[in-house]
Amino acid sequence: MFMERFAAEGLRIFSILTVRYFIIAGIAFVLFYWLVPRKLNRFKIQQRFAKRKDFLREIWYSIQSTLVFALIAVSLMFTPFRNYTLIYDNIGNFGGWYIVFSLVVSLIIHDTYFYWMHRLLHHKRLFNLAHLVHHQSTNPSPWTSYSFHLLEALTEGAVLLPIVFLLPMHPVTIILFTLIGFIINVYGHLGYEIAPKWFRKTWLFEIVNTSVHHNLHHSRFNGNYGLYFRIWDRIMGTENPDYVKEYDRMQEQRFGSDEKTYAGPVNEPIQNLS
Repeated sequence: MFMERFAAEGLRIFSILTVRYFIIAGIAFVLFYWLVPRKLNRFKIQQRFAKRKDFLREIWYSIQSTLVFALIAVSLMFTPFRNYTLIYDNIGNFGGWYIVFSLVVSLIIHDTYFYWMHRLLHHKRLFNLAHLVHHQSTNPSPWTSYSFHLLEALTEGAVLLPIVFLLPMHPVTIILFTLIGFIINVYGHLGYEIAPKWFRKTWLFEIVNTSVHHNLHHSRFNGNYGLYFRIWDRIMGTENPDYVKEYDRMQEQRFGSDEKTYAGPVNEPIQNLS
C-alpha cells in the first residue's frame, strides 16, 4: 500500500515537473531562439548559438534531474520522513502573511546553500565527476536549466532538506519556491539579457544576479557562483571582475544610440579542466 502510493505520487510529481520544464523553458526557447532571434539580436549575450545536439543533450539530462527532484519531493511529502520536518498543512497555523515571508526566507537559504555547494562542485575532482555535465553548455540556453549529472541533481534538490528542517513550510510555499526558483534559473541560462534599462542604476543591481552574471560563469568557468544574489560572490571575492563591464557592454548594445550591427564579444578561450 505504501509503495503503491509512493509510486503514484512520485509519478504525479514527476509528470508535473516535466510539464513545467517544457512549458517554461520551452516558451523561452521558442520565443528567443525560433520566432524572433534576429529582432532580439541586441539582447544576445554570446552572439554564437549552441547546436541542436547541445539542446537534445540538455533536455536528456534535465529529464533525469527532474526524476531526482520528484523522488526527493515525494520522500519529504508522502513518507513517514515528513513527521520529522516542519511541513504543515493548515495555513491558519501561521497566517497567510507567513506564506510570503517563508518564501522569501527559503530563497535566501537556497542562495546561500547554492553558493557553497556550487563552489564545492568546482573542486577539480568533483567538477570532473559531476559538474562537468552542466558546464558542457558553455553557451547556455533555457534547456540548460536542469541539465545536471545525477549526483549534482541530488545535491541541487537536497536544498529542500535544510529548508523544511529549519523553516515551517506549507506545501503551497514549497510549490512557489520551486516554481520561482526554476523561472529565475531559466532567466539565468537564457542566453539573452532582458533586464530593463532602469535596473542598472538601482540598488537592486548591486544585489540581484542577471543573465549576464551567470552567462559569464558558463563561458569562463570560474567566479559568479551565486544563484539569485551577488552578495556571497562579493563578500568572498569570487565575482568575475569583468561582470560590471560586461553588463555595461550589454546595456550599450541594447540601448545605445549607435545603430550599427553589433559584432558581438570575442569569447575568451575556456581553460582545460579535464
